[in-house]
Amino acid sequence: MSVLERDPHERVRVLDEDGQVVDGATVPDLSEEEFVEMYRSMRLARHFDQRAVSLQRQGRMGTYPPLSGQEGAQVASAMALGDEDWLVPSYREHGAAYVHGLTLEGTLRYWMGDERGNELRDLRIFPVAVPIASQIPHATGLGMAAQHRGEDDVSICYFGDGATSEGDFHEGLNFAGVYDTPTVFFCNNNQWAISVPREKQTRSETIAQKAVAYGMEGVQVDGMDPLAVYQVATEAVEKARNPEEGQLRPTLVEAVQYRFGAHTTADDPSVYREDEEVEEWKAKDPIPRLERFLRDRGVLDDERVAAITESVEDEVASAIETAEGFERPGPDTMFEHVYAEMPKRLEEQRAYLRRLREEHDDDELLEH
Repeated sequence: MSVLERDPHERVRVLDEDGQVVDGATVPDLSEEEFVEMYRSMRLARHFDQRAVSLQRQGRMGTYPPLSGQEGAQVASAMALGDEDWLVPSYREHGAAYVHGLTLEGTLRYWMGDERGNELRDLRIFPVAVPIASQIPHATGLGMAAQHRGEDDVSICYFGDGATSEGDFHEGLNFAGVYDTPTVFFCNNNQWAISVPREKQTRSETIAQKAVAYGMEGVQVDGMDPLAVYQVATEAVEKARNPEEGQLRPTLVEAVQYRFGAHTTADDPSVYREDEEVEEWKAKDPIPRLERFLRDRGVLDDERVAAITESVEDEVASAIETAEGFERPGPDTMFEHVYAEMPKRLEEQRAYLRRLREEHDDDELLEH
């Protein structure tokens, strides 16, 4: 039986917290190189995240949304995509975007305030979506366009549990159900919508069961188990591309996980959650879970882990050096990347800002 056909209250798992295969589970058919790629990408996402937070604290980068704890769900789900498939992120999918081709320096430049980092030419990745849930109808429309053109590419759309409280979530999934679009809706249920806990988001026992209202399958997966996520995402992508007779293409995946750090670096999570809760979830950390599994299979040993650690640190350090080597953009650039052709109202706003800067120096403006 497909993992997508089970009750949405029944969470899909392959590995337990100790990296052991759970009874009745099937390990995905990945090569040794693919297993190592998954592990390395998760390690890289974690190290990148730590360095990015440090850069923000040093004043070298603007507000940044940490992803630690969510590496397993991001990396494994993105690995399920084909090269021609589309990735539609929210604002926290740095690891998923990296797997699908976005450079680390591109992500860094974006959060440093340089919109050129969000230039995605030749990539099948949509721009970062900061407004909550606004990307969901876009992903559905992308699927409708693929059908209209006779293409077989699939879209995976990421969003948090808080997005399921927005109208765009319901509208996007409703259209996807009606028009049977090739879309995988991937909810990163990290338990907190900024400071609002999961239980105050919805009375539904699971987010996965919301799929029933839109005529699509919904599945809940352990989001801190990368092998389970890969298994679910792979089946969902394949169903979206080549459904069997009677199957509908779209799927709602609820990946249950936890955000170890703050919502963004402007947030103080200690105000609304207890340290005990964080430590309880850290015991489920996807990285050591996968490492223990791969060590038991003889895929990893101390020497290989050390080599991966060194290569990850070098890659992130190089990305930071590259990103900081670009000249920082001036204030005018905030108007230049909103539309293909700048509308009159933005031209007027840009002109107003230029007059202000002529009358007052930048330091004076920043003080006010």
